[in-house]
Amino acid sequence: MKKRIGVLTSGGDAPGMNAAVRSVVRTALDRGAEIYAIYEGYQGMVDGDRYIKPITWNEVGGILHKGGTIIGSARCAAFRTREGRLRAVRNLISHGIDSLVIIGGDGSLTGANILREEWPELLNELVESGEIIPEMAEAHRHLTIAGLVGSIDNDVCGTDITIGADTALHRITSAIDAITDTAASHQRSFVVEVMGRGCGYLALMSCLATAADWVLIPESPPNLDNWEAKMCEVLKQGRLMGRRDSIVVVAEGAQDRYGNPISSAYVKKVLEERLGEDTRMTILGHLQRGGAPTAFDRNLSTLLGADAVEAILDANGESTAVLIGIVGNKVTRTPLMEALQQTQAVHQAIASQDYDTALKLRGKGFVEAFQTLRTLVRALPHDPQPGKRRLRIGVIHAGAPSPGMNTAVRAAVRIGVDKGHTMLAIANGFKGFVRNEVEEVDWMSVNGWAPVGGSFLGTSRMSLSGSDFYALARSIEENRIDALLMIGGWSGYQAALEMHERRHNFPAFDIPITCLPATIDNDLPGAEFSVGTDTALNCIVDAVDKIKQSAVASRRVFVVEVMGSHCGYLGLMSALATGAERVYLPEEGVSLKDLRADVKMLISGFKQGKRLGVVIRSEHANETYTSNFISALFEEEGRDDFDVRRAILGHIQQGGNPTPFDRIQATRLAKKCISFLEEQVEQDEPISACVGMVSGKYRFTNLEDVPRLIDKKAKRPKKQWWLDIRPIARILAQPAPRFHTKTEERRSKMNNMPVGD
Repeated sequence: MKKRIGVLTSGGDAPGMNAAVRSVVRTALDRGAEIYAIYEGYQGMVDGDRYIKPITWNEVGGILHKGGTIIGSARCAAFRTREGRLRAVRNLISHGIDSLVIIGGDGSLTGANILREEWPELLNELVESGEIIPEMAEAHRHLTIAGLVGSIDNDVCGTDITIGADTALHRITSAIDAITDTAASHQRSFVVEVMGRGCGYLALMSCLATAADWVLIPESPPNLDNWEAKMCEVLKQGRLMGRRDSIVVVAEGAQDRYGNPISSAYVKKVLEERLGEDTRMTILGHLQRGGAPTAFDRNLSTLLGADAVEAILDANGESTAVLIGIVGNKVTRTPLMEALQQTQAVHQAIASQDYDTALKLRGKGFVEAFQTLRTLVRALPHDPQPGKRRLRIGVIHAGAPSPGMNTAVRAAVRIGVDKGHTMLAIANGFKGFVRNEVEEVDWMSVNGWAPVGGSFLGTSRMSLSGSDFYALARSIEENRIDALLMIGGWSGYQAALEMHERRHNFPAFDIPITCLPATIDNDLPGAEFSVGTDTALNCIVDAVDKIKQSAVASRRVFVVEVMGSHCGYLGLMSALATGAERVYLPEEGVSLKDLRADVKMLISGFKQGKRLGVVIRSEHANETYTSNFISALFEEEGRDDFDVRRAILGHIQQGGNPTPFDRIQATRLAKKCISFLEEQVEQDEPISACVGMVSGKYRFTNLEDVPRLIDKKAKRPKKQWWLDIRPIARILAQPAPRFHTKTEERRSKMNNMPVGD
């Protein structure tokens, strides 16, 4: 008997829920299970009948880009009663469902856990009342549950980030960026209220991403009774330093240290009365919850949904309910009860005004972000500590421009200056370094840099050779540089390594150097994500979404070429986020056999009613089978069923303002780099290293180890974590369940057929 799985979305909707539903449905069908959609959340489970019905492969096509949830959601009062849950169990059993994937917030998951605990008793009641027969109860003795956290608030433990939080952060960041422009024009102050209930994640991270001037969050209220005076003093100092606007971000659950609510209206009143400033208030509201999900939320939901099905199929009668989350860039399974208890502990700590515990329970990343923000929101840096060595630290960009480079410079400069160091900006990459284009920068030199793409310092891909090293050494000596921070791509890493290797010939190079990964290609060693990659990925996804709208009107296939150099990260992840039928990667190459099979797959799909197709090609997937070649081939072979267009996205992928993910990543990495340089400069033999997040932790990799980590020919890491995602992308992009498996089985049979005389 096939496993029957029910999927529902419950509570407040969150962008990315549709991607999760699609992933659950298609993974279940491909694995041979039967899948039922439970419409309108727990209300549909209680009402039964037309609200519980099978859902097909094609019904979840074309929904990745849609916000909300196509199967509906509702908050159900009846489910909170035992009588309501009894009706829900009867409806599930009548459809043979004893496994559930529940996508919702902490309330929805708590309800699921209660249902699971009561399941045996409720079955017995139904048998005793004659509503189900004993054999039916025995066949479904256990309820298996896999929970996915769909919540923009990011307020549930057991996962680093919840479905919808990244999209909500995008909405907030875009709104504050726009508000900052108008505020600066009129020298106004703005109070911006954001969602989050009792969690300050959205407020904290949006403040960090937009360089707002003050934030109020429930986990760490102001530690002063007269906090209003401190806030006004900092904002006033900022104006005296030349800042034309003041932005205060208020979490909807903000409170003072005695637990009294702090409203955005009250903050507005304080600014008007104490500073006499023209102040406006903006409550962002439900725009944070709606709209198309970001690339991150689509891919997160897809990976979690696929694993939720695997968790259910792996379960037995003794298995506990699990929460499927992501921790350290790995999909994880946490006992649901454990995650809910930890989540409740945070709420209890805030309610009891134990704010240190509340902060700690939010996680190390939350605490570090808050500490970093406290430095960056200052109007002026701290005075230098007496007796502490004051360094002269150079900051340089190298390689192609990448969104987030300016954010990293701003963070590095302000954190360095706050620690008493002198920060030196090197213009135009190593080309400018050779020409001694170096100048000192201060706290306000980088004001307004955080949200802007491109590179204010200027960058270049210059390869060092011959006399360049003499010029570099002279420039370092003349500017008395004690340490160097390189923000950029592979050419910057190479230059830093070459300097490190020539220390014996050039004593000036005997300084610590750290490399901060900033390239849209995501092809650098020692880092799972480079600054700029998320922005480029969202740029591609936005473009493909628009292309798909164009294609559906005229039965068309688009061949979309994306950047990435010899790394297929952008290709694969954009294909996963857009539901592309096929992706060609440099790591796999392209063969004529592949193209022949893909043409047949597309023709088959269009003959069965398909209206559009998207094929994504990484720019160096194959030097012979170019985008032009593939487009011409598909056009010729599919002329009776579809026409073909190509779209080479080009340099729009390098432009645009950085996403919140890239801004926050750049800020965190910059802080780590400054601390690393401070430590190494005190060593007898300082090392040079590149920084990056690996398995959820920030790590430094010695530059001397970089050559063995790199595929020298392709100029990409030998091991790339994201390649493990390929099977999921391939399964979900099929035109039907087990399409590829059946095709391979047919080929195998044909190859094994006896050949006649």
